Amino acid sequence: MKNLSFLLLLFCVQFARAQYDPEKVSKKAATLYSKALDLARDEKFKEGIDLLKQAVIVDKNYEDAYLSMAGMYGELKDYQNAIDNYEKAKSIDSNYFKEYSLPYSINLAGKGQFEKALAAVDDFLTVSNLNETSLKAANYRRKCYSFAIEYAKSKNTSDYKFEPQNLGDSVNTKDSEYYPTITIDGTKVVFTRRVNGNNEDFFETDKAGEQWAKAKSLLGNINTNMNEGAQNISQDGQWLIFTGCNFPEGFGSCDLYISFLEPGGWSTPENLGEGINTEFWESAPSLSPDKRDLYFASNRPGGYGGSDLYVSHRLKNGRWSEPQNMGSTINTAGDEGAPFIHADNQSLYFTSNGHQGYGGSDLFVTRKGADDKWLTPENLGYPINTIENEGSLVIAADGKTAYYSSDRADSRGELDLYTFELRNDIRPAKTLWVKGKVFDKKTMKGLPSSVMLTDLSSKKLLSNVQTDETGNYLVTLPIGKDYAFNVNRKGYLFFSENFSLDQKQPDSTYNIDIPLQPIEANATTVLKNVFFDVNKYDLKPKSQVELDEIIQLLKENPTVTIQITGHTDNVGKAADNLLLSENRAKAVIVYLRSKGIDIKRLSFKGWGDTKPIADNKTEEGRARNRRTELQVISIQ
Repeated sequence: MKNLSFLLLLFCVQFARAQYDPEKVSKKAATLYSKALDLARDEKFKEGIDLLKQAVIVDKNYEDAYLSMAGMYGELKDYQNAIDNYEKAKSIDSNYFKEYSLPYSINLAGKGQFEKALAAVDDFLTVSNLNETSLKAANYRRKCYSFAIEYAKSKNTSDYKFEPQNLGDSVNTKDSEYYPTITIDGTKVVFTRRVNGNNEDFFETDKAGEQWAKAKSLLGNINTNMNEGAQNISQDGQWLIFTGCNFPEGFGSCDLYISFLEPGGWSTPENLGEGINTEFWESAPSLSPDKRDLYFASNRPGGYGGSDLYVSHRLKNGRWSEPQNMGSTINTAGDEGAPFIHADNQSLYFTSNGHQGYGGSDLFVTRKGADDKWLTPENLGYPINTIENEGSLVIAADGKTAYYSSDRADSRGELDLYTFELRNDIRPAKTLWVKGKVFDKKTMKGLPSSVMLTDLSSKKLLSNVQTDETGNYLVTLPIGKDYAFNVNRKGYLFFSENFSLDQKQPDSTYNIDIPLQPIEANATTVLKNVFFDVNKYDLKPKSQVELDEIIQLLKENPTVTIQITGHTDNVGKAADNLLLSENRAKAVIVYLRSKGIDIKRLSFKGWGDTKPIADNKTEEGRARNRRTELQVISIQ
């Protein structure tokens, strides 16, 4: 009992000695402290820290100096040094420190130590007589830390390595580089650079191998002495839609503009018009890969919060529809911004400070559901999201390579461009693409045409791309589906192809130049999306997409008569192959008749294995020989 009393007495004496008394601080240390605070008021935090380091040499128990040093390190986002100084202060007098547990928790969260941060903010909430502002701030942070802890448990993100790589001296400078956007092939990045301190201009860099070339200002008439920024380049690299603020012809503070790539560079920007722009703020455009949908942010009245996301659709006449608010699933009472629609046309990334996150604006992803409705947004998680405000993010067609801007420790100046690899569960679909030129088979002249991509399983039209005036096109192909690919132009037979990306995941892209045949006698086309099971002649359901194209062709050309011909490879008996090919051709005719096409316009014939178009010695050749064709018989 005596020994216990002695220990308690010793503890009380040590505790009493540990109590911090600001009145007993060395005058020399206090003078250094006062000068440091003056520097901090002018945001000269590094200089202030140097003085505070001198102050604690003079008085090693100067708790206020450690606390202020921690605060200044926090302002510099040097979280570890902030934490170290907070903990030093706490070791001097934990009671005096308790009121600083909230900023201490914020710096712990800055390092991703969310469980310690939660304990610290809980300690802060035990302080008596906290004012309403402090209570609100503490409870907000507590909610963020709890979310972070639960997110990490549910996602098991411990194996993910977030290792952003600076794009290097050829791209980044002492000035700020930000808002990257990338073409489908991943070889060109267009970004905004703040020039001479206040003017924003567009620059581009091209990738050769693993290196980025020296960034250069965009050619043409797009950069001016006005502020151009928050841009998005189309997947084919031909359009640039951007935000222009306080332009003379503008409708509001910031409007959306478009520029087109011409032989001499980028064209003079055109305002997208009052259908898109208002007297309020429009910014951060993102164009879908087929150029049919334009996503952007606006603070116009009638939304859910300060800034909402909207979408407008390009009409057949080339104009844009009245923008639609993207709804309460995406938009909140806070601010949503920086939308980015991936090349898969199914994954939309954006920033929000209204959905639950880590603090400030976080990055989220929402995906398009089966009914084309956007699903509940998902936070991208730490360390992509932090306690700071996150900015725009773009993701390459491979679905894993992301680009963003940050002022990390290895920045060449202020904001720099970085690339990093996305965590698996927040990736969009890896997306391949097919590009080429549509032209007249006889004259070889390029043809403006409609290029359609349809999901064979759901029969849902995924994209309807219009070629440019010379027939050039680009269509994206997210892996995981089987597609019907059709090219149409009035007066010509349609062209069809199919891409089976459901099971295999090829890394190659496709370059297909497409000769369209004028509708005339004896013109033929292979129906590559008419499918049968092996040795059977029942049409598979996914053939409907192609068969409906035939119906549309016949309706648009009511005087045309056609013949459907069936062909096989040379495997099996010739007589069996002949009968199979005839029955398959007949099955197509039966479908066309069931849809109201006059039988007088239809005929069929089976050729068996007698008209091969490839060598039957290989599986690839045999697959080409197993085909169904459409032939124009006459035009009355």
